[in-house]
Amino acid sequence: MAQVRRAPLADQAAELLFERIRAGEWALGEKLPGETTLAPQLGVGRSTIREAIRQLAGRGVLAARQGAGVFVTAVDVPEDWDTVLRRAGILAVIEARIAIETEAAALAAARRTPADLRSIRRALADRAEQRSDIEGHVDADTAFHRTIVVAAHNPVLLELFDSFTPRLREAMVEMLRMRREFGEDADHDVHVAQAAAIADRDAAAASARSRAHLRALKEALA
Repeated sequence: MAQVRRAPLADQAAELLFERIRAGEWALGEKLPGETTLAPQLGVGRSTIREAIRQLAGRGVLAARQGAGVFVTAVDVPEDWDTVLRRAGILAVIEARIAIETEAAALAAARRTPADLRSIRRALADRAEQRSDIEGHVDADTAFHRTIVVAAHNPVLLELFDSFTPRLREAMVEMLRMRREFGEDADHDVHVAQAAAIADRDAAAASARSRAHLRALKEALA
């Protein structure tokens, strides 16, 4: 029987228990064995089992009933967003960015305020200055793209963009370290053109330039 081998133990124990539930070892509504039975099966302590059960209860998989035990309340649940992103390949993340940012660029062109435009231009200037340090360049580039999403004035799009940032940053830093080339004038000119389209309230151009840029990024990562 599979046992936990790596930390964090509670997370691993929760996943192993969930796998066993999904495999049908315990049916919907069935009571789980006690901590003293589960702990040696998974190779962890009883406190770790208790934390794993708390995690699964939080996801709606288990429910503790006072004086009765722990019961299965769901045999499958959607993965949380962070887990989905951790498992997603970087190309999948870029494809999602294409969907989000091309629409955000069009909305930004239609809705941007003078304050939004100042933020976009300031972020563009900061990006122009960050051409010698990889991590600084990636952060400045992300900040520029975020100002455009902010200017779309859609909180859902902004929340989605922010959720991608850690996964994207990791991949971009790694890619640029391998390429050893970044911050080229041609690349920056693409961003200048996108900012100009938003300033001109040209939604079609802003969307098209965003899509072209991100598709080129996807091809570079492929």
